Amino acid sequence: MSHPSDDEGATRRLPVIERGAQHGPGSDRAASAADHDHDHDHDHGQGHDHGPDHDPVPVLAEGEGGRATRFWSARRIPAGLLALVILAVSGLFLYDVAAVRAHHSAMRWRVRFADWLAAHPLDDVAVLAIAGAAALIGLWLIALAITPGLRGVLTMRSPSPAVRAGLDRAAAALVLRDRAMEVAGVQSARIRVGRRRVTVRALSHFRELDDVRADLDAALGAGLRGLGLAGPPALTVRVAPSVRKG
Repeated sequence: MSHPSDDEGATRRLPVIERGAQHGPGSDRAASAADHDHDHDHDHGQGHDHGPDHDPVPVLAEGEGGRATRFWSARRIPAGLLALVILAVSGLFLYDVAAVRAHHSAMRWRVRFADWLAAHPLDDVAVLAIAGAAALIGLWLIALAITPGLRGVLTMRSPSPAVRAGLDRAAAALVLRDRAMEVAGVQSARIRVGRRRVTVRALSHFRELDDVRADLDAALGAGLRGLGLAGPPALTVRVAPSVRKG
């Protein structure tokens, strides 16, 4: 009976490709895989089980990072409606002018509108009302053009101007509510997250209200700092005793 040789019975080491020995798209990948297998065999022989090493995720301290600005809305619906109105009115006038140039009569609505404008002076109530409505619509469009919008997204701190991050207000409220429910004595909590203020209304079914409020201030303050917002909103906490039925 033949016995297996030492080379066949022992665990064979995989060849290791040095990083500097070969240059190519797969050289670094092969070296990394070989190094990982060698470390796994070494740990198995020592009786330890360690996971792969990962670099820690960098966390920005308050005040660090680039200048964070609000996200701008695309305003697709107002822009699309305005474009459709302008296109329809322009096309209608262009068709009427072309018809008049071709020696056809003008449209009745344009003749009646011209006669109505000739019969009503500028200080007429109807003319002033139409002008006021047009001015309000224009101011509304200007406000949409110069304001960022997207009030539901809170701007987060970023390490550089090239990286932008945002947090939905509903998600922030959910995270803070979970932090509030971890405080002893809190039966329920309602949290409203705004751009400048976070309002918390909690019900306490045991413990003193001042103690519960102090713990909520500490827990939610730490939770707000943990969200990494560029401009942390102010915190307002209101605690009331729960009403026992019966």
